[in-house]
Amino acid sequence: MSLAPGTRLGPYEILAPLGAGGMGEVYKAKDTRLDRLVAVKVLPEELAKSPEALARFEREAKAVAALSHTNILALHDLGEQGGTVYVVMELLEGKTLRERLSKGALAPRAPWSWRSRWPTASPPPTTRGSSTAT
Repeated sequence: MSLAPGTRLGPYEILAPLGAGGMGEVYKAKDTRLDRLVAVKVLPEELAKSPEALARFEREAKAVAALSHTNILALHDLGEQGGTVYVVMELLEGKTLRERLSKGALAPRAPWSWRSRWPTASPPPTTRGSSTAT
């Protein structure tokens, strides 16, 4: 299933395709309620018809939505419209991992080089609404 620019899924207006894989297609979209850019992932039609796949998709969305960490995308919404099942996430723009790896292997420190910019490392992921204080 390919969505054309201008297609609406709830309050999300599809702007352009970003990528596709076995678990769906991802689009750049505009959240018309909050006036922000987001990423919308659409579950393929054959998976959207499977109760098991739908349950897994929802379970994974709930698991991601429960986490809060700078290295994990924020999940904003989960929805269905006219048989199209979708999840709405924070939009991160930049090079894909595939583009970065096409230039060669990452240096051993490259994935963690961001740590040198801060005096301390990021805390581990927490569940939204929970306290990390003991």
